[in-house]
Amino acid sequence: MWYTEEQTKNVRFSIRCDKQKYSAQSDFQRIEIFSTPEFGDVLVLDDRIMLTTKDEFIYHEMITHVPMAVNPDIKNVLVIGAGDGGTVKELTRYKNIERIDMVEIDRMVVDACKEFLPTISCKLSDPRVHIYIDDGLRFVRGFENTYDLIIVDSTDPIGPGEGLFTTEFYGNCYKALTDDGILVNQHESPYYKSYQRAVKQAHKKLVEFFPMCKVYQAHIPTYPSGHWLFGFASKKFHPTHDLHEEQWNRLGLDTMYYNTRLHRGCFALPTYVTKLLMEGEY
Repeated sequence: MWYTEEQTKNVRFSIRCDKQKYSAQSDFQRIEIFSTPEFGDVLVLDDRIMLTTKDEFIYHEMITHVPMAVNPDIKNVLVIGAGDGGTVKELTRYKNIERIDMVEIDRMVVDACKEFLPTISCKLSDPRVHIYIDDGLRFVRGFENTYDLIIVDSTDPIGPGEGLFTTEFYGNCYKALTDDGILVNQHESPYYKSYQRAVKQAHKKLVEFFPMCKVYQAHIPTYPSGHWLFGFASKKFHPTHDLHEEQWNRLGLDTMYYNTRLHRGCFALPTYVTKLLMEGEY
């Protein structure tokens, strides 16, 4: 059996599967989990690969450790999306974090991952973690000057994730952040034309609110093109000038992808990506 994702109208990505472990239709999306010999277990939402147990560490380390190394004093975190628990798992490694609010619109995603992806969802029961089954766009409206870090770990800007790429949402995130606040979001792929509009639009909307907006990159083998971007937006901090390299290294966190040398390098973007982002700024 093969699972095939249509990444564009002209590109398909296929993985051989051993079996389908879970399949259900929620009120929001189709949820599937497959086991595969090459990538381990694979979570698929609406025919899009969200993660595999073989390469999830890349995405989750890069969306969490980059802002945590810039501001080691982060205490209150809001995670929007991330029902699989991978981002929360990385955040719970920091003893200084006092509270993690996770807002996921689809309870069935959380329940499925708890049952079938326990190595990823294992820290959702941490006492610092508070799970809210709600629309992230609506949830964030109720806060002002509350969070030191907001991580937008959303699906693509279609279906349930569409509202998390809007001007209203980013404006409300800005208000919900403290004066030292940082927002990090998954920023889509710059490679295929079908994704480039989302990249430009997300960057353009962030620039409207945040004085500091930078984009960084990672290589994620199972994502479209393998080249994936993240957005870093802050009221105060520069992602490389304000990197607390020695302080982060003293924590002794055992990571598989992220390190502080890579932190500096991941903000050095290819020329075609820089040009794409500049188009989005106007």
